[in-house]
Amino acid sequence: MDTKNIIFELRTKHGMSQDELAEKVFVTRQAVSRWETGDTVPNTETLKQLSSLFDVSINELLGSPRKLVCQCCGMPLDNSLISREKDGSFNEDYCKWCYADGQYTYHNMDDLIDVCVKHMAGQGFTEEQAREYMKDMLPKLNYWKNHKELEDSGEFERFKKQLIDEFNALNVKGMPKVEKLNALVGCYVNIPYPMPGGNAVKLLDDSATYLGNQLESELGDGRCFGLLANADFLLVASYGKDGAEPELLLYKKR
Repeated sequence: MDTKNIIFELRTKHGMSQDELAEKVFVTRQAVSRWETGDTVPNTETLKQLSSLFDVSINELLGSPRKLVCQCCGMPLDNSLISREKDGSFNEDYCKWCYADGQYTYHNMDDLIDVCVKHMAGQGFTEEQAREYMKDMLPKLNYWKNHKELEDSGEFERFKKQLIDEFNALNVKGMPKVEKLNALVGCYVNIPYPMPGGNAVKLLDDSATYLGNQLESELGDGRCFGLLANADFLLVASYGKDGAEPELLLYKKR
């Protein structure tokens, strides 16, 4: 779809007139009209304002001329998977799993490969094939070409280690020792937990990225522990196969 049609659709979807849109992005109504007739396209700064206003990437506003790929893990990106900066703006170079709130979540290529192989195995790949594919592909991506320059002096890894220590200090019965935490997007792990009053409540933000893991229970009951955390809280839950019968065991403010 052309930029002119995209802007028109977004404006009408949000119930705005051309005058109202012009006021929000500090241009004239005539400028909006010229965008929607295809006579001109917004300049770079106005594209950033439109991206923020309509919550879509600049690439999408321009009709998706670039095929976006995460420069850390190689995942093809659509609007729902693109990472964000701390101010909420899109970073079109990375997915939500690899970059969140202005921080890179993977600093060790082997850790990323381990996570990706789990998802790729059985989807047309054997585990060995998936691992070899990732080992060949990742070094070609910009993040891994330049990751030494992008390092944060180990700050994020120290934060993960602190969370791991806090989880292990909880001494939850049957929960194995926590060794790793991975980046997890809220919409994939936002399970509704039953509350004492009978209601089921979701506690996470679907669009946020958390650190977490799934561990098999040592109690021999066939259940798993789900761990999630960020700078504000620790969460430990228990559930059966495919998330059945979830139980919130602990939600602790940090």
